[in-house]
Amino acid sequence: MRSRYSAYVQARADYLLRTWHASTRPARLDFSDAGKTTWLGLKVVRTEAGGPNDLQGAVEFVARYKVVGKAHRIVEISRFVRENGQWFYLDGMLT
Repeated sequence: MRSRYSAYVQARADYLLRTWHASTRPARLDFSDAGKTTWLGLKVVRTEAGGPNDLQGAVEFVARYKVVGKAHRIVEISRFVRENGQWFYLDGMLT
């Protein structure tokens, strides 16, 4: 989760797409407005599964950011799956 947050901060579409599960991965990501966003931090609220022997897991997080001086936050429960030893973002539910 932290690596994906860092990739959003750095507008690293290549990393995000590479770590997104093929069944739900978009064709592309648009970071054309990335310069207007200031990321303020990530707080992992809780995790479920996702250990060394698990094939799936979930992370609830809060990401804070500003766009043109106005504060926003994303609260999401992200689901991940492991295939061939690699974790992939599957999807998320905003809460």
